[in-house]
Amino acid sequence: PKDTDILAAFRVTPQPGVPPEEAGAAVAAESSTGTWTTVWTDGLTSLDRYKGRCYDLEPVAGEENQYIAYVAYPLDLFEEGSVTNMFTSIVGNVFGFKALRALRLEDLRIPPAYTKTFQGPPHGIQVERDKLNKYGRPLLGCTIKPKLGLSAKNYGRAVYECLRGGLDFTK
Repeated sequence: PKDTDILAAFRVTPQPGVPPEEAGAAVAAESSTGTWTTVWTDGLTSLDRYKGRCYDLEPVAGEENQYIAYVAYPLDLFEEGSVTNMFTSIVGNVFGFKALRALRLEDLRIPPAYTKTFQGPPHGIQVERDKLNKYGRPLLGCTIKPKLGLSAKNYGRAVYECLRGGLDFTK
């Protein structure tokens, strides 16, 4: 792997009859550029530039038919500054892959080359405290549930009750 690759370690349990090397390669492909069939759009780009690669496979000590598949993903595969894009790419539909009996993401290493693409918040906690006029204690908030489906009136009622109860903000 390159210093700029995002590295993932997956615990893989292949289905009976599926070789572990095939399972590791399938995880790398399915979580990057691969799909279950050949598609005409494959020829429109250089897949080598974007595809994940299973660069190592180790048996899990004391576990039968379990392996750690180490996968390297090139940064070009991901949208800059987007945790959502990165995670949905790496752990999206690969968990429903039929060649695997079980799959779990065990570790994820994100290189400085990718973390530098995150701009961070536009300002710090002091600006938020000044806006809320809240100092000397942690800020407390919550997410209104359900997030979808409430009318504007009922959403407003929920926000009002949260703030009336002592929360500093709602989302």
